[in-house]
Amino acid sequence: MATVTNGHTEAPKTNGSSSTVTHNGTKKSQAWILNAFAMNTPCHLSPGLWRHPRNRTTEYKKLSFWTDLAKTLDEAGFHALFLADVLGCYDVYKGPANHGPAVGVGAQFPVNDPLYLVPAMSAVTKNLVFGITASTTYEQPYSLARRFSTVDHLSEGRVAWNIVTSYLDSAARNFGLTDQVEHDKRYALAEEYMEVLYKLWESSWRDDAVVEDRETGIWAVADRVRQINHKGEFFSVPGPHICEPSPQRTPFLFQAGTSKTGRAFGAKHAEVIFAGSQLPEKLRPSVDAIRQLAQEQGRDPYHVKVIASMCVIVDETDAAAQAKHDELLSYGNKEGALALFGGWTGVDMSAYTDDEDFRFVKMPMIQSIVNGWTDTVPGSKDLKWNKERIAEYLILGGFSAKAVGSPKTVVDILEQWVEIADIDGFNLSHVTNPGSFEDIIQFVLPELKRRGHFRSPPQREGETAREQFFGTPWLLDDHPGHKYRWRAPSSE
Repeated sequence: MATVTNGHTEAPKTNGSSSTVTHNGTKKSQAWILNAFAMNTPCHLSPGLWRHPRNRTTEYKKLSFWTDLAKTLDEAGFHALFLADVLGCYDVYKGPANHGPAVGVGAQFPVNDPLYLVPAMSAVTKNLVFGITASTTYEQPYSLARRFSTVDHLSEGRVAWNIVTSYLDSAARNFGLTDQVEHDKRYALAEEYMEVLYKLWESSWRDDAVVEDRETGIWAVADRVRQINHKGEFFSVPGPHICEPSPQRTPFLFQAGTSKTGRAFGAKHAEVIFAGSQLPEKLRPSVDAIRQLAQEQGRDPYHVKVIASMCVIVDETDAAAQAKHDELLSYGNKEGALALFGGWTGVDMSAYTDDEDFRFVKMPMIQSIVNGWTDTVPGSKDLKWNKERIAEYLILGGFSAKAVGSPKTVVDILEQWVEIADIDGFNLSHVTNPGSFEDIIQFVLPELKRRGHFRSPPQREGETAREQFFGTPWLLDDHPGHKYRWRAPSSE
């Protein structure tokens, strides 16, 4: 089992092989999905690290920062650059509604819209997919459909949508609500939202609607474009979709819901689900539940790819990686870490004393989180998990599991995660950017290639996102959105 000792990972015992459970229960070698995880902000998951001399995230407002990153990842063979997003400030810590701690250190604030980066990044890359986070709670489906169709056109089909329902009270207030929409209602709204989108993307234009006939002057055949006439509990959308069908019609679908309702939603709609835990053994039940729920929806359970969050700190040797970890940690900001923790959990840590041991606080959610961390750090059960220790743990990579060591150590750990948790790959966060991804490219990718875990180049340059993951630009036959597709008679 992979473990972390004061940030240093002890390598698990492994035979060096990679395996993934398949439909019939057998196992086969398979390349892993590798996504880079970032955010259009000075500081994503590692508060304070924008000050590090290797880091350039202060340039997040410049297109050149993003095009340089995209080219680096594309040339290395990463599957996707996944960009997180939020619509409010992390203002729980030292609250109520106190934006000071997060804003002061740039902890996911300010944050710019990630979707506008895609055209520039796609113009300088050939295969990299761009996963963009957008919420179903605060934007009408008609406008979101237009934005993503536009970018799917401009990227030639390399855009993915990370479906979220939003979780910050500060976002709700900024969209005119007194309180955040209740959790299960957000997912009920999202369920209808997806129905509207499938109708717009898949059902509004027939495959052969656009003819571009220069002789007759006909751009599209009018009776091959139709209204969707959706009337539901939350939305009334007559249509038709204002954009012609994009290369994928429906963008590739990501999702990261962790609640029971969120897992059910993801198992129905998502093609890739992001999941997180501190130990693969603890992640496996969630993965099994997702696959079971997908099967209950009539989907092949392995048509839902599951990838785990991971923060990798790697160098030539274990000792060098540990020294790098310690040096990076010295730039961290604990107040920023507690601000992020407050946003993620809704818990204001300033209400507790500095010596409070959160293993014993009568709050099940916090106890569960902290106990998960103690299980990953040998000997930590005898240590006090007070605010300072929690903040120190969060500074490098936030809630992500952490792998620190040499290339062999890191890949041994990743193999254990794939084997034990039955996952399909990893969402790799950065501590510094540039820095973390370049280290992964230099040290980790050669070891992955040596062990057969790294993908071969796409069969042709410019494949759509869905083609790279599933071999087709369209929603698979067992996906709920597939039934809405309006085909030309010749393609039926």
